[in-house]
Amino acid sequence: MTTTTELARPTTGSDFAELNRRVTRAGLLERRPAHYAVRLTATSLALVGGWTAFALVGPSWWTLVVAAFLAVTFAQVALVAHDLAHRQVFQTRRAGEIAGRIAGNLGVGMSYGWWMDKHTRHHNNPNHDELDPDVAPEVLIWATESAWGRRGLKGFIARHQAGLFFPLLTLLGIDLKVSSVKALIRGDMKRRGLEAFLLVVHVVCYLGALLLVLSPAQALGFFVVHQALFGVYLGMTFAPNHKGMPHPDGTEDFLRKQVLTSRNVTGGRLVDVALGGLNYQIEHHLFPAMPTPNLRKAQPIVAAYCAEIGVAYESTSLLESYRQALRHLHEVGAPLRGR
Repeated sequence: MTTTTELARPTTGSDFAELNRRVTRAGLLERRPAHYAVRLTATSLALVGGWTAFALVGPSWWTLVVAAFLAVTFAQVALVAHDLAHRQVFQTRRAGEIAGRIAGNLGVGMSYGWWMDKHTRHHNNPNHDELDPDVAPEVLIWATESAWGRRGLKGFIARHQAGLFFPLLTLLGIDLKVSSVKALIRGDMKRRGLEAFLLVVHVVCYLGALLLVLSPAQALGFFVVHQALFGVYLGMTFAPNHKGMPHPDGTEDFLRKQVLTSRNVTGGRLVDVALGGLNYQIEHHLFPAMPTPNLRKAQPIVAAYCAEIGVAYESTSLLESYRQALRHLHEVGAPLRGR
């Protein structure tokens, strides 16, 4: 597997060292086992309950309601896997990796090892045009220079990518599975055999349940609704965090690299639950091992310190965060629209 810096061990500088001291003194880096016991139990029960409802509803078009419920549940399982990858939940790495593979590979059909490597590189260099895989020019482009030379379907998407953003998110769930398979074929990850086995079990059980319980038309409808809504929900939890924020050149110190490229989203407890705590993106990037429920408490400390040292701290509403991201996508595609 590609060697990367641990998610839970950021490089420190003098400004970050002082902030780290204040946060540590407040006890916000301590684990929250009771919170995660409740969260993991609730998420597991929702997953089991969703599939139980699927079996009870049986071959009926009402199963599409279950598909929508399971789309939300799958996204919450993926958010739990995110916290497991950051070692927020368990004391030991082994326990986190076991639970992460169960949640990621077996639960939602996404390679935990592939995603963790990709996400680690994102944390090390957020929004960096060459080093952050989340802004690499693929279907969507996040830097103007990436627009030049795009022709055909790619050119069409680049020209209209702001309007196509949410429709394209319907394919995110499938893309995660395809990328996982490609990573397994490359063979550059730890525990490749285990990862592959768990993914196969997920696919066999998932497709087997659809084909055994539903008619072919209902199975197809369930698959489309479930995977599309899962992709949209999951994409909407990550889109507000960095899209449309500055792209660094790599010379910034750790604190500025993380704060200036991130955006917080306001909205209260409901947004906290819906986005899995990722709405406190600045605090999460500064302290990736900080348990999710502590991010809210760290926010005023971080905001006050950034104001003290003169570092811009971006915080906005959920709707405004999407407006900013879509505006950025529209501006990036402008060269191909002749403006």
